[in-house]
Amino acid sequence: MKHVYLGSLEVSRLGLGTMGMSAYYTGASTDDAESIRTIRRALDLGVTFIDTAEVYGPYRNEELLGRAIAGRRGQVVLATKFGLISHRNGDRPARDSSAENIGIAVDGSLRRLGTDHIDLYYQHRVDPATPIEDTVEALRQLIDAGKIRHYGLSEAAPETIRRAHAVHPVTALQTEYSLWTRDPEEQILPLVRELGIGFVAYSPLGRGFLTGQIRSTDQLDASDFRNTNPRFAKENLQQNLRIVAAVEPQPSILSSARISSPGSARSARRPATGMRTCPRSTANANCRGTEILGA
Repeated sequence: MKHVYLGSLEVSRLGLGTMGMSAYYTGASTDDAESIRTIRRALDLGVTFIDTAEVYGPYRNEELLGRAIAGRRGQVVLATKFGLISHRNGDRPARDSSAENIGIAVDGSLRRLGTDHIDLYYQHRVDPATPIEDTVEALRQLIDAGKIRHYGLSEAAPETIRRAHAVHPVTALQTEYSLWTRDPEEQILPLVRELGIGFVAYSPLGRGFLTGQIRSTDQLDASDFRNTNPRFAKENLQQNLRIVAAVEPQPSILSSARISSPGSARSARRPATGMRTCPRSTANANCRGTEILGA
């Protein structure tokens, strides 16, 4: 497995997103043993950049990942996220990136993950009630304290990224990016290239749709959040399946491809692919040499 840099953080070119093992998707939390085997198999294959968040479950996914990497922490570049649970207000779902809330969140994540530091700590979504400068200052203090090594943003707007970067360099931006979600190409990708920020593409398989395995929402559990996604709505599904037909012969290649274009080696773009089973982990890792050029 080749490695790239997100800012100054070295990571495997293909990452593993563990959200679907515990939340939001059909089959979540139904087989923790298989999920743990999948994570460990990914590590065996060299996929060492692993992504979770406190809100997945909530908390359950971090706990699962902590069990999976026990005894192997030194092999893992560990990323998690804060900001969608307000711990200072009774742990209710809400955007909260205040310094007080971040302090509570990071201690909880460290405990659940069974580690003394987080390699990459993302703000999950921008908090409109807290100036980004205040949030980044709190994160800088966590870096100084050794609780986190780097920080990142997720789904942030260009001006917010610039303001954050002026306080302390942003290591990575995580944003949805795939063959059917190409919005970042207009402003976000040129900006992160300019600033030397790594770009982490989540949902590179269009939330599973581009695999060709989803032909109807009847295949999804009632609790699966994709039931509320307009792209999966019955009136749109058949038209969107035409996209699948164009890429269906090699679906796993799309999830593990390096999306490359001219730019700094320190602003590399890499996908974080979700998977729940060992066979899928192996298939994605085996496509590590494939490139999508000119993205």
